[in-house]
Amino acid sequence: MAVGGSPLFYCGGQPKLRWRQTAGEILHMDWLERVRDIAERVATSEGLELVDVEFLGRGPAAVLRIYIDKPQGITIADCENVSRQMSAILDVEDFISRSYTLEVSSPGLDRKLLKPTDYQRFAGKLVKIVLKVPRQGLRRYRGWLLGLEGDMVRLDTDNGEVVQINLGDIEKANLVVEFGKPAKPNKRS
Repeated sequence: MAVGGSPLFYCGGQPKLRWRQTAGEILHMDWLERVRDIAERVATSEGLELVDVEFLGRGPAAVLRIYIDKPQGITIADCENVSRQMSAILDVEDFISRSYTLEVSSPGLDRKLLKPTDYQRFAGKLVKIVLKVPRQGLRRYRGWLLGLEGDMVRLDTDNGEVVQINLGDIEKANLVVEFGKPAKPNKRS
């Protein structure tokens, strides 16, 4: 199976499309976990963090996207290196039964917060959080991340209220990019 003649790079924001899991597509999740394991080994061997792995779309427009990062930011050479290694491994193992385009990318300025460590690492940054189920009539929160205490994410909201949100109640969380505005000082109350 050919995945392309050269690596592709994606440097835009988070994609809106998501793979929908149905009963007949459980097998997809098995091979996606296998890709994630391989990508984790490749990223770690290169001193990089694997942020996420996604498979988006269907047919000839399908994309296998791998997000990588490191504290000082990734370079095109980092993406190219991981892309070459992943392409070689995936071609040899050949367990993905459909055609796709492999993309290796930075998580972007509006990166997703996926792991508990992300909530500590990005303390002091502006974030938006969407809950799985509304809490006190609110499902969306925006504010300055104060960190993680146990399983509770602490957030200084735009209205100045400090709220605690259980990590398990979060559907998605992203950094928010604001150009030209000073950061709000951390409130630790």
